[in-house]
Amino acid sequence: MRKSFNGLGEQVQHVLNDNPFSGHLFIFRGRRGDTVKILWADADGLCLFTKRLEEGQFIWPAVRDGKVSITRSQLVMLLDKLDWRQPKTSRLNSLTML
Repeated sequence: MRKSFNGLGEQVQHVLNDNPFSGHLFIFRGRRGDTVKILWADADGLCLFTKRLEEGQFIWPAVRDGKVSITRSQLVMLLDKLDWRQPKTSRLNSLTML
């Protein structure tokens, strides 16, 4: 994934038909699935976050109409490389009746 601020901003405008300054986060995944870039705007301009995994791929949701909508919790899980589609509870969090 070679695009940076300008290229990703153009993608938001022309492919997604949205405004990069709308207040939304725009998440882009690399072809191999091991890189994500998140583009958003703050009061001063555009911001870009990039994360590349050393091993494995990000768990990516199904795409509908070229767009994906996820919750804040799902974004955190995606960036932590957790399978947010099937969250697992810890044994420490479960109650046992005796």
